[in-house]
Amino acid sequence: MEGNEKTLSTKYDPQTIEAGRYQYWLDGKFFEAKDDASKKPYTIVIPPPNVTGKLHLGHAWDTTLQDILTRIKRMQGYDVLWLPGMDHAGIATQAKVEAKLRENGKTRYDLGREKFVEETWKWKEEYASHIREQWSKLGLGLDYSRERFTLDEGLSKAVREVFVTLYKKGLIYRGEYIINWDPATKTALSDIEVIYKDVQGAFYHMRYPLADGSGSIEIATTRPETMLGDTAIAVHPEDERFKHLIGKTVILPIVGREIPIVGDDYVDMEFGSGAVKITPAHDPNDFEVGNRHNLERVLVMNEDGTMNENAGKYQGMDRFECRKQIVKDLQEEGVLFKIEDHLHSVGHSERSGAVVEPYLSTQWFVKMQPLADEAIKLQSQEGKVHFVPERFEKTYLHWMENIRDWCISRQLWWGHRIPAWYHKETGEVHVDHEPPADIDNWEQDKDVLDTWFSSALWPFSTMGWPDKEAADFKRHYPTDALVTGYDIIFFWVSRMIFQGLEFTGKRPFKDVLIHGLVRDAEGRKMSKSLGNGVDPMDVIAKYGADSLRYFLSTGSSPGQDLRFSIEKVEATWNFANKIWNASRFALMNMGDLKFEDIDFSGEKSVADKWILTRLNETIASVTNLADKYEFGEVGRVLYNFIWDDFCDWYIEMAKLPLYGEDEQAKKTTRSILAYVLDNTMRLLHPFMPFITEEIWQNLPHNGESITIAKWPEVNAQLSDDQAAQEMRLLVDIIRSVRNIRAEVNTPMSKQIKLYIKAKDETFLSQLEKNRSYLERFCNPSELQVATDITSPEKSMTSVVTGAELFLPLEGLINIDEEIKRLEKELDKLDKEVERVQKKLGNEGFVKKAPQKVIDEERAKERDYLEKRETVRERIAELRG
Repeated sequence: MEGNEKTLSTKYDPQTIEAGRYQYWLDGKFFEAKDDASKKPYTIVIPPPNVTGKLHLGHAWDTTLQDILTRIKRMQGYDVLWLPGMDHAGIATQAKVEAKLRENGKTRYDLGREKFVEETWKWKEEYASHIREQWSKLGLGLDYSRERFTLDEGLSKAVREVFVTLYKKGLIYRGEYIINWDPATKTALSDIEVIYKDVQGAFYHMRYPLADGSGSIEIATTRPETMLGDTAIAVHPEDERFKHLIGKTVILPIVGREIPIVGDDYVDMEFGSGAVKITPAHDPNDFEVGNRHNLERVLVMNEDGTMNENAGKYQGMDRFECRKQIVKDLQEEGVLFKIEDHLHSVGHSERSGAVVEPYLSTQWFVKMQPLADEAIKLQSQEGKVHFVPERFEKTYLHWMENIRDWCISRQLWWGHRIPAWYHKETGEVHVDHEPPADIDNWEQDKDVLDTWFSSALWPFSTMGWPDKEAADFKRHYPTDALVTGYDIIFFWVSRMIFQGLEFTGKRPFKDVLIHGLVRDAEGRKMSKSLGNGVDPMDVIAKYGADSLRYFLSTGSSPGQDLRFSIEKVEATWNFANKIWNASRFALMNMGDLKFEDIDFSGEKSVADKWILTRLNETIASVTNLADKYEFGEVGRVLYNFIWDDFCDWYIEMAKLPLYGEDEQAKKTTRSILAYVLDNTMRLLHPFMPFITEEIWQNLPHNGESITIAKWPEVNAQLSDDQAAQEMRLLVDIIRSVRNIRAEVNTPMSKQIKLYIKAKDETFLSQLEKNRSYLERFCNPSELQVATDITSPEKSMTSVVTGAELFLPLEGLINIDEEIKRLEKELDKLDKEVERVQKKLGNEGFVKKAPQKVIDEERAKERDYLEKRETVRERIAELRG
């Protein structure tokens, strides 16, 4: 822009500023990776949100942090690719579409697989456009020309390649697994489709006799019909009551089968009798115990919830009928000795309302050990994945070291269909990228893959892999940073790492920046049931995206949870408003200053030299902290510089030359205002992109958009430590005078006498040189500055580095009234000190209270004691 052709509107209105700006950025293609060989690439892939609905505050936080990183790197001259995309989210999306169908009295079976998938694609298109709309409202600098979806053709190809390769390596296999089964609709359910309700049931207490006749062992169950499938009794290996029984056997009542007693840490010694029956085919926990002890899995039910041939004489009975009969039979045998009422949580099918049956089923698995070993080994090498904060590496490694095989099949229609075909006659399995040639003789596996299977490939499948020569894959993989919440380290981060290593031989990202969860103001998790969720779009509609972004990105340190508070968003809006008003003032006083006219080579005031020094310090600090992902600290540094240094001090001091007669001084001040404001907007831009672009477009510069403006660099020639020290002295004196005035209720408009005793000749010359500032900002009726001033009687005093201040109080206040006021204050402080010391002297309180509460009380004590001492000194001073 040639000169200051426009001025900012009088009122800061985020809605007006933000309207249309995103489109301007998109039209300018500022966010598109340019494949410019002269620039170093910097790449982030977005954690793909599920196409199931609205983005929540967690997404807003997560994506804002990524936007900050990419905006900084773009300004630092990197060729930035921030790749957008979405996840098909098999379970969640299918559940939503099925719920929609149910409103019209239909099920997916009425539509059939093909038609149902078509309906789900329509859902995806609708919700993907909502998500893009929300991204635009947040101002995210995404390269839409490379947008991907986990079910698009390219990613489907990558998924097939990975599945087939792992299968041929023996790392994918079929095995048995417990799933949620709906006996009414005869279908497996995902966890999301199970609704838990409290049901009045019973605990059935039984004694299984030991095979050697030496006694019996007591167990309790809520599902006695499953005992027909028991294959062991488990006790805790450290339980003194049962230790000696491990390795012995019991006779399973009714069935007469001999089953072992095993020791397993899964058993809770404190619960019930401390012994539990193990039914590996009908309980997910028992299934895991069974795996550890190589127990047989005996399935005693059919898919429709009736008892099967393994149930002996109960075959053909409904499971609940069987329960009644078995209870009767066990009582007659004398095995069942107590029935106790028990309210417990029971899973029901969201679709049919039937009680869900944990059911043994054949599923597909990934053999994890070899993949996990490689991922663990990587962390001891130079090219490892760096976790920020570091402590999360332990969390990740602990999971990897205790890995279990990963069940990857899901009984759904929406997702990547498993590339396995079964021969209709022989049952032979064909696993390949393509179906067999004589397809009529084969049937494809009906299941789809777990959503995490495709999202585990996200960093490289989005870049054109499995084509290893794909331009994006060669240039942008591995990526630089991944930003995500600590809640999906296991689900997603770990899987990307081992799949990345297995298929590309490289870590998928250099750094993982981990953030926490957004909680409400009281620290509770946001949830529908609590009704404490906050829609980021509502916050943006009221306060603008910049305020929300700044609050989210600077409100906590890495790895920590963030408490959402609308008051804090309001405070950020106030900060933006302060920036707006300061910028308006600067622009109004720049006149027609053009970019090429900016010149501050002339004589500079102490305030000019100081603000340029502070700007350098701020640039260095922000750049350094951002490199370490310490955005909370960046926020603090920027806030202090903009609010305190620039707005409250420099702008006020700049008014002296701007409103004066010296044209050269005016030109220098205008140039410095333009330079400092330009650089400040650039530093703030990644956090508050909209307001900074609007202000920057009104400043004299030679660029097209702040999004591609150069990141500020320290200009050492503009630093002046001497001037900075001089300014600190002036600020300390002016602040002290203002504080004393406030204490004695004397407004700034009322003139007072001010005597300043300089520590030595150096400080004296500094004060003399800058006398005009002291006169302007302290408003003295008389100002004396010397090295040999003695304290006038009844004066307020203040000590600053390099000088002592004396403000005679005669005429300012009624001494007697002031003493009375201070005595009342002293009495109040005496009581506060007594109260807090009594509390801290109470042993019971100190033992029971949380450390945080004790620390707060100790801080109060220190504060009250300091205040009391100051008041005592003041009273003594006034009494003379």
